[in-house]
Amino acid sequence: MTEAELRKWLESLRTEHRDLDAAITALTTSGSHDQLQIARLKKRKLHLRDKIGMIEDQLIPDIIA
Repeated sequence: MTEAELRKWLESLRTEHRDLDAAITALTTSGSHDQLQIARLKKRKLHLRDKIGMIEDQLIPDIIA
């Protein structure tokens, strides 16, 4: 993948991560008792965070100090 494609993918993952955060907050503040759905959303959010970190590592070169 090119750097531009990685940056575009990174931005879409960040957007999805923010959307999941908003959904989780909405479910918890509404008093929803669907803990399974909340747990699944949180798991998906963590998975996205890992992907975001992986892409950021590819985009930012390692600098040995």
